[in-house]
Formats: sequence, structure tokens, C-alpha cells
Amino acid sequence: MTDTSLAIRSFSDLANPAKFIALAGKLIPWLAGVTAILFAAGLWLCFTTDGDYQQGETVRIMYIHVPAAWLSMMCYTIMAASAVGTLVWRHPLADVSARVAAPLGAAFTFVALVTGSLWGKPMWGTWWVWDARLTSVFILFLMYLGLIAFNRAMDDPSRAARVSAVMILIGFVNIPIIKFSVDWFNTLHQPASVVRMGGPAVDSEFLRPLLVMAIAFTMLFFTLHMMAMRTEIWRRRVAAMRRIAARSAARGQEV
Repeated sequence: MTDTSLAIRSFSDLANPAKFIALAGKLIPWLAGVTAILFAAGLWLCFTTDGDYQQGETVRIMYIHVPAAWLSMMCYTIMAASAVGTLVWRHPLADVSARVAAPLGAAFTFVALVTGSLWGKPMWGTWWVWDARLTSVFILFLMYLGLIAFNRAMDDPSRAARVSAVMILIGFVNIPIIKFSVDWFNTLHQPASVVRMGGPAVDSEFLRPLLVMAIAFTMLFFTLHMMAMRTEIWRRRVAAMRRIAARSAARGQEV
């Protein structure tokens, strides 16, 4: 069996909710343990490095703000990939992935907005400015809230999955706007300083804790995402059983 066929078979196996739940049960404790270790190491590095000569101690906000901002975009990108899986491949767990990722994305985006405001006050002299980067991230936050509200309002799960997937893909246009807004527009927000051509512009003393915290936040997302997917599968099973019981009760009353 070729590597391609093995990959396709593994992808198909994960489409089985029961197999996914079994896999999640094995992986979640390990993911949680690695996440805890990374956060412990990252926080230790954050508080043992010196402050910046210009920003002082406020530079430490960067270790929370930047990873949260990255995760806010990465989460929506995962939702867009899940939306493609829903519309193209009809993958049974694609909608589950997108649905449970929305609250996580909203949480990370909220953290990015709050910490950005706390960081912006001493640096810019104001809590908020309606520049391209901040405005587009705020729009992303509203998009997350809108998707959460839509998913909770819809009674038909299959129709909700399709419509939500279309909405996610349409909204994905905001992600490159967020990423390149500092290059396309004149903004107060600083340009990319870590992932950029020519290498990072951040000093290695600040880059090390930032990267460790970024990995810790990423592992936290995957841990919570897998836990939420498992919970959502169980919730849908219970809802399906209740619908079956309700139909059976209705038939019994008709007889």
C-alpha cells in the first residue's frame, strides 16, 4: 500500500466519529501535558528577560498579544479549511471542527484586542484607533460572534453546516487584509517583525520567549479544539437520540 493510499485511508478513518473519539481520548492528556510544560517554560522566560530600553516592562504584553493575534487568524484559517471539507468532501467531522473553532477564535481575538489596547495606551497615547489593522481584527471578532449566533439559531444541522461553510469562506477574505494591512495602508500598528523577508527584526532575547509562548498558545488551541470536537460529537449523538425518542413517542400516540 502506497503512502498516498495510507494517508487517504487514515483520513477516511478519522471521518468515523467513534474512531475520532477514541483517538482524542489518547491524545488529549499528552497535548494538555505538553501545553502546560510550554506555558511554564514560556512564562519563566517572559519574566526573566529584561525590559525593552524604550518600552520598559510593557514589552511583556507582547508575549500574550502576539500569540493571541496569530491564533485569531490561524483559527479562522482552520475553519475555512473545514468549510471546504464540508462543501467539497462532505467530511462528517468538518462541520464539527468549524463549529467548535468559532468560540475559540473569538476568545483569542478578544484577548488580542484587549492586550493590544493595553499595549497601545502607553505606546500610542490612546486605547484605540480605527486604523486598518485594528479595524480588520475587530471585524474578525464580529464575524466569529456572528457565526456562533448563526449556528445556535439554526435548527437544521445539515443546512446550518452548508450555509455556515459558505459564510466562513466568504469571510476568509478578511484574513489577508489583516495580515497585509500594515503594508497596504498607513497605520499606527508596527509592520511584521517576526515572519518577514530578511528574517525577524526582534532581538533574540525577546524572540525566544515569544516563540515559546506562540507554540504554547498553539498547543492550547489544538488541545481545546480536540476536546470541544469530542464534546460536540457527544452532544449531537444525544440530540439525535432525543429526536428518535420523540418520533417514536409521536408514533405511539398516533397508534
